[in-house]
Amino acid sequence: MSAIWLAVGGMIIFTLGYKYYSKFIAEKIYRLDPNFKTPAHQYKDGVDFVPTNKFVLWGHHFTSVAGAAPIVGPAIAVYWGWLPAILWVLLGTVFAAGVHDFGTLVLSVRNKGQSVGTLADKLIGQRAKILFLFIILLLVLMVNAVFAWVIANLFISFPASVLSVFIQIPLAIWIGYSVYKRKGNMLLPSIVALAVMYLAAVVASGVPALQIDLVRYFGGEGASVLFGLDATSMAFFVWIIVLMIYVYIASTLPVWKLLQPRDYINSHQLIVGLGLLYLGMLFTNPEITAPVSNSSADTSWFPLLFITIACGAISGFHGLVASGTSSKQLNKETDARFVGYLGAVGEGALALVAIIAVITFFPSTAEFSATYSGFAAASGEGLGVFIQGAGVLASGLGIPASVAATIVSVIVVSFAATTLDSSVRLMRYIIAELGTEYNIKPLTKTHVATTVAVVSSACLTLIPEGPNGFGSGGYLLWPLFGTSNQLLAGISLLLISIWLKRQGRNYWPAFIPMAFLMFMTLYAMILQVLTQWAPWAEQSDWLLFSFGAIVLVFALWILFTAFSAIFKSDKDRIEKSA
Repeated sequence: MSAIWLAVGGMIIFTLGYKYYSKFIAEKIYRLDPNFKTPAHQYKDGVDFVPTNKFVLWGHHFTSVAGAAPIVGPAIAVYWGWLPAILWVLLGTVFAAGVHDFGTLVLSVRNKGQSVGTLADKLIGQRAKILFLFIILLLVLMVNAVFAWVIANLFISFPASVLSVFIQIPLAIWIGYSVYKRKGNMLLPSIVALAVMYLAAVVASGVPALQIDLVRYFGGEGASVLFGLDATSMAFFVWIIVLMIYVYIASTLPVWKLLQPRDYINSHQLIVGLGLLYLGMLFTNPEITAPVSNSSADTSWFPLLFITIACGAISGFHGLVASGTSSKQLNKETDARFVGYLGAVGEGALALVAIIAVITFFPSTAEFSATYSGFAAASGEGLGVFIQGAGVLASGLGIPASVAATIVSVIVVSFAATTLDSSVRLMRYIIAELGTEYNIKPLTKTHVATTVAVVSSACLTLIPEGPNGFGSGGYLLWPLFGTSNQLLAGISLLLISIWLKRQGRNYWPAFIPMAFLMFMTLYAMILQVLTQWAPWAEQSDWLLFSFGAIVLVFALWILFTAFSAIFKSDKDRIEKSA
């Protein structure tokens, strides 16, 4: 079967979802008001609250939520077959992710740009707010560890991509200064910046001297460097330190100086990347060699599929970005549909092409099955297979596969770096909020909160445990990242449902995906915590068990509190009407 049919069918579904379903949600459910004064105008400070053009904000929002997750998750999930993965991406994007991302953005805008964690206080109660903030704190900590791990490993695997990624930083600062201070246009400079980045990638692919290969600098694979660390581990350690220094600086700068222009550049990377892959697909006309379903899988797709593909179907982290940074930059409330729902559609399109790149990469079903021999093997190989498969698709446009792979890795790293930057910024907000809640004044200071965020993230990333040895913290946390991420999405949809219900509106478009997601996620988390990671399990893992047990207990507590609050409000309303 030709993969083109999957691509065309998927894009038609996404287009119909945005054109009709998001319009219904905007007009009938969220009831957007073009005259509503958004927090970006009400609290304009030039740092976090900055009214922003909807196209620029969409670029920031999308690239902040995308990262590598809508690639890694789908690339792993095809282990169970391409049909379940495709269906969850399409239906999840249209009916769950779009409603969730759009809804958290509107909910935050209607409440002074507050985060979903803070809004839990208003909608459920003080206790739920604290619990929710701790769940969010654990999630962003895991996001930081996972994405730092991904970036460092991509730098090691594709050293030709490093130059382009670092060139982007001064270019973005230049664009931010030109636009903000001189009131210039961001479109042309960002296209020029993108051209410079890709030129650097092409040149570096053919000139080894321009490839920043730390493994080679430290003596090559297997070479002993320092304190028993080999060259690869030492390179990983250095990259993590460099990344943490970068995100410390980036997450404390005003959004217009680096975050917005870099994200706008990355939004064009999305267009270029998707264009390369989808157009390349038309010329290569690849055949699907992966199985429709895998009846011999060593783990069941139910319910693990729905947590393995988080970003790309629905993701709680999107709600953190929407309510944490995007809501503070929304120029008009009516822009929320474009930024929130279309941002989810963009991520769904990325997840769709990630699936296609993987399921068409192998010459035969036998070779696919040999690589995807088990779920653990799929988890380790997924991202690398995607980059190689994407290179093959792009080669249909006449681009050498090695150059195409470098460009794809630049795109993936750029997205992951944006997510890491936004996640550290969000973690700073949460730490400061907890500091205010518990009257710990040092934590309310920007640089103290950022230091706590960066140091804890680095320590978690560098945990010397697991199959990958030193620096495998991010790898180990991936299973829990997906579960916690979906749990957060479910709780956010619950908050949206409560808000809509209290407004006297139709809350079923948010409540139905919430109920589905909560069931699947809690089921998966209970299975993982009690049967896979627990001390009494055959393959126990103290790190995953500890984090997982805490998140599970907090989530169940929040659910109990939420439904108690709903029941109490209904009872009070009945008593008052009587």
